[in-house]
Amino acid sequence: MKKLVLFLLLLVLLSPAAAQCPCEGRTVILKAPAVSQTSTGELVGVPTEFVITVAPGSGHVYVETWPLTQVDMQASARLAAEVAGRVLGVNMSQYDVFIQVRADSPIIGGPSAGGTMTVGIIAALMGWDIRKDVMMTGMINPDGSIGPVGGILEKASAAHQAGAKVFLIPEGQRIQVVTESQRKSIGPIVQITTTQKKVDVVEYAKERWGLQVIEIRDIYDAIYYFTGHKLERPKPPAQVLINTDFLKEDAKKDYEETVRYYKAVEAKLNDSNVGYTTYNYLKTALDSARATIERAKAALDAGKYYTTMSLDFQARIVLRHVEWYIYASEGKDIEAIFEDVQAEINSVESYVSNLTIRGITMLQAVAASEERIEEAKEYLRKARTDYYNGDYWNAISNAAYSYERAKTAEFWARLGERFSRGEVIPRSSIKMAARNQLDNARLIVTYITSMFGETNLQDLVDELNKGEAYYEDGKYSAALFSAMEARIRGEIILDTIGIGNTTVLRDKLARMKEDAKIAIARAQMEGVLPLLSMAYYEFAESYEAGNTTDDIITAMLFYQYAKETAMIFLGWGGGENKVEEVTDTGTQLPIPTPTETTQKPSPTTITTSVCGPALFIALALAPLLRRRR
Repeated sequence: MKKLVLFLLLLVLLSPAAAQCPCEGRTVILKAPAVSQTSTGELVGVPTEFVITVAPGSGHVYVETWPLTQVDMQASARLAAEVAGRVLGVNMSQYDVFIQVRADSPIIGGPSAGGTMTVGIIAALMGWDIRKDVMMTGMINPDGSIGPVGGILEKASAAHQAGAKVFLIPEGQRIQVVTESQRKSIGPIVQITTTQKKVDVVEYAKERWGLQVIEIRDIYDAIYYFTGHKLERPKPPAQVLINTDFLKEDAKKDYEETVRYYKAVEAKLNDSNVGYTTYNYLKTALDSARATIERAKAALDAGKYYTTMSLDFQARIVLRHVEWYIYASEGKDIEAIFEDVQAEINSVESYVSNLTIRGITMLQAVAASEERIEEAKEYLRKARTDYYNGDYWNAISNAAYSYERAKTAEFWARLGERFSRGEVIPRSSIKMAARNQLDNARLIVTYITSMFGETNLQDLVDELNKGEAYYEDGKYSAALFSAMEARIRGEIILDTIGIGNTTVLRDKLARMKEDAKIAIARAQMEGVLPLLSMAYYEFAESYEAGNTTDDIITAMLFYQYAKETAMIFLGWGGGENKVEEVTDTGTQLPIPTPTETTQKPSPTTITTSVCGPALFIALALAPLLRRRR
């Protein structure tokens, strides 16, 4: 009897492990380079082994790491599984993914292995062999592109140590900036000189180790280099039409109203009794608003309608600031101004919260509206804080921004109503999308801060935390957009840090512009009119025409916003992913050159038994980003 009880107890204790054991599945093993931090703070390359198993299941992703990673790898693994399913057209809710990660020391950077994990999951699903002499580093983005990472030189060293002959890195990252310190003793004084040096990773790795470093753009390139097989890359239409003609009449009306408002405020200032010093301050502000209105007129004449409205928005903030400061100087209670702003926010929020969202086009517009409502609230809080601290100038400035931001929130919501069509989108779907965006953003922000520290990245961390606060408050659309902006800004930092050469930056900008165009085209092919994406695309073009580094990086940010807002809801309107016939496109190649095929393979049935244990220049632009319509 005791033996029977002991046997039943053993069954109970082992049942959870048995439930998670991939007794049917297919396993692939890949090596990937990672970065570890020594006790002295130095970053060194560490070879890491990934054992990836895909088995029939219910959509779970299990990750086991040893030693523990300094950055949670779970979110990166989950995204890798999602992208693998999207690329193959496979419903990943029918599979479980088991990932074992082994390294010789604690590693930094779960995100940098995202591309490798995606390759492994796809290869396991397809039953493809993995080349042992190929390794890669790079984040995986939701659209399948390979995102920038840090520590490229250290990882190239780790790849060489692991016996790799080919090392794949994200496109645009072959030039790395390294900091070198020299110590020189002059009597009792030690002089330390720090210099920055640019290193071409391709040439350096070839000369030092005979390692071939290749830049890749997306998971389709990676799969080809690892397996010799080709996957169909989504192709946009030959002609992609991107314009903001849908805003033409709105832009004309907006410009005319802004001009009228300028004239009215100018007259109020001339008729006011403010003192000489105050008059000069307000006159200077009014002159800056006039210059902005003139730029808006030029944009209107050029057919840049979103840019027109964004410049009008910037001008009206200044105009309202001047008007309200005149009122305050003449004795009007500033708290009464706050009450007017609060009433405007309440009115817009009530209107937006009662909307029924129909179709992805309306969802995008309403999401933009909700984000702007939350921003308006935030600036009103800042205005009250400034007022209680006796800073009346900034109090009125922030109140003016809050009021105008609430007005733009109303505009986007009404624009969404104008383009309302299709089925009702449930709140639960927006919540899920927001959670995914927050997790992906947290992954990247944590990765960056683990390598470069939080001190100079606090603004980025604050943006992400703001998104989490929105989520907890049930403001899922606002949370989604805050997370997206934090993630994109983080990626831009990684992609541009240490680069002062405008030619290199413009090359990166051209690739981002093309990616944005493709994303917008894909949205249009799915029947979505990506209003916000096309608006951001046009706004990026207006900065692209500039000559400064700030202009180029701002253009990068808005092209990325255009891409992400187009991609974020793709697939919501479609049915289940379909699995097509398997197509073998060829055997392994020595050093394949990625090309495209018009055939998409699909996974074979999994039956194998494998039971076992499973610069920060972008930050300076943060205030600028708020100044768009």
